[in-house]
Amino acid sequence: MSVFKRARKFLSYALLIVMLSLAVVLWLGKVPIGIEYGSPYRGIPDAATNGIDIVSAARSQIGVTVVYDPSYQNISYPNGDVPMERGVCSDVIVRALRTARGIDLQRLVHEDMKAHFIMYPSLIRWRMLGPDSNIDHRRVLNLERFFGRSGWSLEVTKEKVCYFPGDIVTCLIGGEIPHVMIVSDRKSPDGVPLVIHNVGSGTQEEDRLFSYEITGHHRLISCVATNDVSCGKVCVFD
Repeated sequence: MSVFKRARKFLSYALLIVMLSLAVVLWLGKVPIGIEYGSPYRGIPDAATNGIDIVSAARSQIGVTVVYDPSYQNISYPNGDVPMERGVCSDVIVRALRTARGIDLQRLVHEDMKAHFIMYPSLIRWRMLGPDSNIDHRRVLNLERFFGRSGWSLEVTKEKVCYFPGDIVTCLIGGEIPHVMIVSDRKSPDGVPLVIHNVGSGTQEEDRLFSYEITGHHRLISCVATNDVSCGKVCVFD
């Protein structure tokens, strides 16, 4: 066998090993390391009122954010934002948590991605080689990964009684397009919680919780001892 053929064979094996290693790392990144998913009923009855501030902050965007605009924009860091009259579904969540709890998802996601970039889908999904504070926190798949890694994630269920005000729900529209919504304190005539989201016409409050394939259910609560979640350490109900 020629030197060239041996070198090519070696490189092929090396590439295969790298790809397999990457696949394993990405698979591990789907589940928060060292964190178990909690019961969808955790926090009851406190969860029924805990997220009202998040709902109010999200609802305040209705009639203000009137344009769906997914364009890439350079924004300040930290606490950066696109113009309030426009945005995407993730901006509803970013703005609500920032207003209600002082949580800057832009900074938290960016810092976690700097330290654990391979755990996020940016390389495979968007061919990115590193974090970008202008856009990372505005992508649903990144938020979903961050919520899981932070221990906010609950079991996914179709039981309407499991969804409480302020819960964050990630889903797929048409089985393909990632979307994120905030569960409202208001309900449909059938008792299904409404959601506050921007699905194309600005921020709206609608009966759409089960309109899409739910991929994630997330809940957070302020730390009672310090009432400070700016550090990214969020207390959750056990």
